[in-house]
Amino acid sequence: MKTEEKYHGSCLCGSVSVSAHIKSKSVDACHCGTCQKWGGGPFFAVECGDEVNFEGEQNISIFDSSEWAERGFCKNCGTHLFYRLKGEEYYAVPFALFEGHDDWEFSGQIFIEQKPKFYSFSEQTKNLTGEEVFAQHAASK
Repeated sequence: MKTEEKYHGSCLCGSVSVSAHIKSKSVDACHCGTCQKWGGGPFFAVECGDEVNFEGEQNISIFDSSEWAERGFCKNCGTHLFYRLKGEEYYAVPFALFEGHDDWEFSGQIFIEQKPKFYSFSEQTKNLTGEEVFAQHAASK
């Protein structure tokens, strides 16, 4: 269920602004190897579907990270802006880009089998392996 409120934020240097209707106030973590390499740890994101708008698009670089997805970042300050599925209007946006994120809930973790053993979170979340993520995505098509 989409929230009615539109969320706004920007990258570190302010060159790129983002506004989006998030699907819910649920934050998920991805532990896949690509996300870990991209950000030095898990990728904490909110699902935005296709209702994401960027200002300062000339400052966005896009990296083709796999056969099915690409990642966007600010070419000036390096801030991660989104993970996007190719051929679909699906965006996962780092929750911390948005202003006012104190009342959000950490609800899920994916690629849980790739999470390094040296950390764990105390919150009880829905955990999916990479295989389960791909199966769930295939079933929704």
